[in-house]
Amino acid sequence: MRLKLGRPGRREQPGGEAIEVVEERGMRMLHLGSHAIQSAMRVTRPWDLELAYTRAMMGFLMFDDAPRDVLMIGLGGGSLAKFIRKQRPQTRITAVEIDPRVIAAARAHFELPPDDETLAVIEADGALYVRQHPGSADVILLDGFDAGNQVEALATQTFYAACRRVLRPGGVLVVNLWGRDREFAEYFARLTRAFDGEVGWLSVQNKTNVIVFAFAEPGAAARLAAAQPRLADLSKRYGLDLRGFARDLQWAEGIAPLLP
Repeated sequence: MRLKLGRPGRREQPGGEAIEVVEERGMRMLHLGSHAIQSAMRVTRPWDLELAYTRAMMGFLMFDDAPRDVLMIGLGGGSLAKFIRKQRPQTRITAVEIDPRVIAAARAHFELPPDDETLAVIEADGALYVRQHPGSADVILLDGFDAGNQVEALATQTFYAACRRVLRPGGVLVVNLWGRDREFAEYFARLTRAFDGEVGWLSVQNKTNVIVFAFAEPGAAARLAAAQPRLADLSKRYGLDLRGFARDLQWAEGIAPLLP
């Protein structure tokens, strides 16, 4: 199956890129203006997380395994929203997506359920939404890509600072960065400045993706140490290698040689 849902255009205009849904050997994939896979779903297991970077983003469970409110900036095929909804039905999820075609594709082709009391998908500018909703989330999942590139408006110093204001005490911002982006070091440096150095990271597939965890308050390392006895049970419950994530997590100083 191969469906094209838009036409190529200027990358800075939402909806300018061609959206393509491809299905091969039971795997359905979403592409946004490039060959990069924006989202993937195994048709027989639509609630699972097929892409390694999405599983790594769920590493926030090492620090908070019972968030009340999760804010997603960037929807893709809705993989993270579906997984959280399945595994944590008590958690309220708000997903903000600027491109209505992405929302339509997630609903039509990736089995994203309709809105209800625990799921709200909002067509809006994520950068603007964050500025308008301080203190509203325990976890932010930021996955903002456009035709294979980081969306600059979702990677500025001002935006990261606004994300910190959205977080409640103990909250965590989880950011998917492309490790080969020429601006990667600058984006990482902005995150460390916005969160006063309280930042950890996981490398996925040899730094194809770097998942960054930025904490609203100090003490993240101590929280992780305290959670260690529970990680085996949590890993089994969620089907995620949280113990492996804890082992591989590095703190901000470990990436210092890459920073400007």
